Amino acid sequence: MVQRYVFYLKTRNVSSKFSTFFHWEIGYNLRHEHISEDGNGNLWIVKPREKTNNLCNTPLLSISKQILDKYKDTPHCMDKETLLLIPRNQKMNSFLKEIANLCGIKKNLTTHQSRHSFAPVIALANNVSLPNVAKMLEHSFTRMTQHYAKVLNQTILKDMQAVEKQLFV
Repeated sequence: MVQRYVFYLKTRNVSSKFSTFFHWEIGYNLRHEHISEDGNGNLWIVKPREKTNNLCNTPLLSISKQILDKYKDTPHCMDKETLLLIPRNQKMNSFLKEIANLCGIKKNLTTHQSRHSFAPVIALANNVSLPNVAKMLEHSFTRMTQHYAKVLNQTILKDMQAVEKQLFV
């Protein structure tokens, strides 16, 4: 049973961490027509956001593409015409709770925490600008995105090393 939970969680968490979409937006609403290729061969998720219906363009990173390729031909995905096989949010949260209990983790884990991981750990720590992260997260103002943006020591170090390089080269 735990292996099944881990399978779903790995698929779901990797997918959403690298795409900025909410669990329900990619889990059972992502379809072939939402994947678009630009003139340079880059793949994008081009999809209206569920809450606002605003069109969102998010690059599809190779790790997410690998996951989509892995499941595209499964009977469930073909029957439902979706790209991923992921249970509903409530079920995923119950999987997380059970795994946390088995591992002795006291923190309440939820699927929404992937968005909190994407902004500081994936995007901002790798020099994606705050306005771009805000756009990908569908925030109207960067002030909303700053809630996700924790100042990381490694980011401070990178910035100061760049300053030092400019001043003393």
